[in-house]
Order: sequence, then C-alpha cells, then structure tokens
Amino acid sequence: MTTSRQDYERRERQLLCEKATLSSESRGRERNEPECEIRTCFQRDRDRIIHSKAFRRLKHKTQVFLKPLDDHYRTRLTHTLEVGQIARTISRALRLNEDLVEAICMGHDLGHTPFGHSGEAALKDIHPGGFSHPAQSLRVVEQLEKDGLGLNLTHEVRDGIASHSKGMGPIIPDDKDKLPHTLEGQVARISDIVAYVNHDIDDAIRAGLLTEDSLPSDIAAEIGRGHSRRIGSMVGDVIRATLEQGMTHVTMSGVMREKTEQLRAFLNSNVYENPISVAQFDKAKRLLKQLYEYFLEHPEMVPVPKHLADSLDEHQAVCDYLAGMTDDYAIAIFEDLFLPKSWSRGEFRDVSS
Repeated sequence: MTTSRQDYERRERQLLCEKATLSSESRGRERNEPECEIRTCFQRDRDRIIHSKAFRRLKHKTQVFLKPLDDHYRTRLTHTLEVGQIARTISRALRLNEDLVEAICMGHDLGHTPFGHSGEAALKDIHPGGFSHPAQSLRVVEQLEKDGLGLNLTHEVRDGIASHSKGMGPIIPDDKDKLPHTLEGQVARISDIVAYVNHDIDDAIRAGLLTEDSLPSDIAAEIGRGHSRRIGSMVGDVIRATLEQGMTHVTMSGVMREKTEQLRAFLNSNVYENPISVAQFDKAKRLLKQLYEYFLEHPEMVPVPKHLADSLDEHQAVCDYLAGMTDDYAIAIFEDLFLPKSWSRGEFRDVSS
C-alpha cells in the first residue's frame, strides 16, 4: 500500500523535535498549487531541484581545482552531495526535518559560476549589479528554471538557499537575523563549511599543494588528522553544542568554531591564494570578462528564457547566461569566438570570383 503525504506528515509530528520545521506547517509557495498525494512539500522541492537542468550542470563546474585530469577531485556536484550527507547526519541526530535540510543542500549552489570562486569574482567585478552565488542560486529556482517560470519552491527552502553563505565572515554571526529562519537551514549552512574545508584539504593533498603535516599542529590537535576523523569531530561538536544551548540555533563550541575559522584562513592562504592556483584563476577571470563584454555587444546571441524575454535587461541576461555555463562550455564558447580555427579543404568558399 502506498504511503501518502498525510502519513509522512503524521510521522513528522510524532518523531521530530518540537523545534523542527513540519512540512504540514510550511509557509507555502509563491504560486498556489495542488499538494502531491504521495510526497510532502519539502520532498517535492528536493525532487524538483535534483531534476533541474541547473543541478545537472554542477557536475562540470569547478569546486577548487580547474579542469583536473584526475577523476577524483571534487566538482560542484560532489561538493553538494557531501554537504547533503553531512547535513542529514546532523539533522537526524537533532531530530530535525531531513527532507527540508536535503532540499536546501541540493539547491544551495545552483547559481555558482563556472571556474569556482574565480568566476564569481569576475562577474562581481564586471556586472553592474554585482554578483553573489547565493542570490543567483535563488534566482535560478525562482525565475530561471523551467524556461523562466522557476521551480516554485516553498518559502523555507528558498530562505535556506538564500542565507547559506558565510564568505570569510564568522561561521556563526552575532546577529542571528543573518541566519536562515529555520534550524534546518542553519544545519545546511554549517554543513557547507564542514564539507568544503575538509574536502578542499583532501583535494589539495591530492594536488601536492599540502600534506597532512602541513596543517597547523594546534588545529590538528583539536580537530584530528585524516579526512573522516576531522569531519567526525566537527559533526559531533555541532550536535553537542547545539543540544547544550537548547537548540535556539545551530552552532559549534567556541573552540571548534575558532579552529574551523583558522583552518579556513589557512586554506585561503595556502590553497586558494597559492600562486599555482591563482595563475589559473586569473586566466578564468579574464576569459569570463571577455565573454561578458562580447555578449553585451551581441545580445542577440544570448539565450533568454521565453517567460522573461520582455523583462530582462541586457546586463542581467548576459550575467545569467555566463553564470549558468559549465567550465567546458565556457571554454568551448571562448575558443569558438576568439581562437582561430585550422583551415581544411572545402571549409571556406572563394567569394572573389
């Protein structure tokens, strides 16, 4: 017998903690639509994101290392999956809504540019409105997917996507209004940094930029050595610290927060700003800036979702187009537009006669 949506909603009321977000109490969607008979609204949101075109493109977008030849480096898609796994573990231990957490995690980086943060920096420099990937991720699910109709996700999922980024700021801001409004959104937000500081270390070791012994000894003493041990230490700390302060918000202990922020700063200095990495990032930034300027001069070449055709200005249309590109597609377009092609017999016609 098929389990119905009402069965899932009843289980949530029975099994989740009192501070969890219940799907039956969602603030709803921007456009009203009939409920699914089988799935809760958050399960439905997760499925819509996973079946979206923007989600599929994540497999060919850079996480840290641009176009690596080794198959085992992370991409934006594998980062997303690792964030989701960590977030589900935390939310299960805290008896929060795993479906909501997973939906937020699957959608949090849909608006990320090709070439990782170098692509984001390029669009931030050249686009008049600036650029941030959380805002673009929200734009993808609200306006760009489904040919301009958007995915019509619930308020709670959109709030978690829009509020997930920390940049180089505090992991837990003093102003709690800057956090997602749900505990599930806060789990996704903290799981993002737990995932990337650990898998970026793993990839940097694989790339030869770091070794395990490169990590500062005081950080290693607190968090541990080895990929799985570090993740386990951080996840356990988040669960304990959040329970100890009464689940008013999702947090880390003071010591773990300090060491995690130090680890992020260490990665910034030794990996993200490493001269070897920076040289490639600078190339990617120049490529995207040149594409931006070209398409601004040739707006007829920019595909625009049909439901937005009458409302998009040229700058935003170009920004959306470039942000949605994969690494390979951006390079292919650049080569086609700016690099000469080899001549072959019969390819060019003599028009002088």
